[in-house]
Amino acid sequence: MSRKQITGIGPAPRTGADDSGCPILHVDMDAFFASVELLERPELRGRPVIVGSPAGRGVVLSATYEARAHGVHSAMPMSRARRLCPQAVIIPPSHGKYSEVSKGVMEVFHAITPLVEPIASDEAFLDVGGARRRLGPPAAIAAMIKEQVLERYGITCSVGVAASKFVAKLASKQCKPDGLLVVPADEVVAFLHPLPVSALWGVGERTEQSLVRLGIRTVGDLARVPPGTLQRELGQAVGGHLAALAWGRDERPVTAHVPDKSIGNEETFAADVDDPDVIRRELLRLSERVAARMRKGGHVGRTVSVKLRRADFTTITRSRTLREPTDVAQVIYATACELYQAAGLERVRLRLVGVRMENLRPAEEATRQLSLGERETGWREAEQAMDKAIRRFGPDAVVPASLVRGKLDEIET
Repeated sequence: MSRKQITGIGPAPRTGADDSGCPILHVDMDAFFASVELLERPELRGRPVIVGSPAGRGVVLSATYEARAHGVHSAMPMSRARRLCPQAVIIPPSHGKYSEVSKGVMEVFHAITPLVEPIASDEAFLDVGGARRRLGPPAAIAAMIKEQVLERYGITCSVGVAASKFVAKLASKQCKPDGLLVVPADEVVAFLHPLPVSALWGVGERTEQSLVRLGIRTVGDLARVPPGTLQRELGQAVGGHLAALAWGRDERPVTAHVPDKSIGNEETFAADVDDPDVIRRELLRLSERVAARMRKGGHVGRTVSVKLRRADFTTITRSRTLREPTDVAQVIYATACELYQAAGLERVRLRLVGVRMENLRPAEEATRQLSLGERETGWREAEQAMDKAIRRFGPDAVVPASLVRGKLDEIET
């Protein structure tokens, strides 16, 4: 079966692909951050553009397809991206703009169906089975989404239409950029089996190497291996999972309003740092960001985790579960500092640090019981007041004094 037989692009499927058993859509924005930046820089269209730190050592956040043609991709170290595509225009990220467009795009999805499961700021699954009577067949709904996103926000997206989330996501990837691919329910196996085995969810680099050693290179190769053999080689869970996916079996429904499992921020330093004072200031900055995000989302969390990456890229994580859940930056920061000290890296050069809160729950479900004689610290109220000031006057309106001193020290040196 050729791709032409299963694809339809535009206002309606041109090839008459049967979408009657395909209520699941996977919608993925094309080079999302870069596309948003080009809205204000139309003169850069058609040129290789990378969104990331121009001077720092972070990673590529987004790249246009012209840059991708040179081997650049998201999450690649910026240093390597610059070597692969030295002619690329590098644009620093503007996360506020991306959040605003993402919110608008999700509103387009929610106008179609309440069954929207975002999996990132630029992609989501939709179950449009209940919208057929009102809006037409799934492929027509997918075309309408593409048209509305382009008309309202000036960016393109690719849509996979299938009977399951797994196949819909593969379909959207296959038709990028700006495509619409329908995989009929009775042609899933013909679509899947020619694909490389790395296309399956759960097949990372190590699993792929294990499969290649067994002579398994395509999904079709995998499908012909008895499930028991896969389970012996890869383990019960992974082997069974891949055996099912190889035949297109994925029973997971689209789940709306998936709660955040964790909230975190991390920072890659411009140069390796071995000064504990600088590290602690960064832990404070990150703790402030994480706590603000938690309060904005109505979350509290119990487990504080720190990520410490050495200059040789060795990454160490440490975590601690608190007695009570919190959304207070000072509590998160104090715990992060204790974890940093306990890791024994206070004089070791670090490339990256991160702070993350896990074991989240809705803030309204959390109550705190003061011990006898214990006094309220007032930190939560103070940080809530900071939130209000920042919303009104901008992100630099109120910052901890130690961060101001740290910035002045950097200027003086």
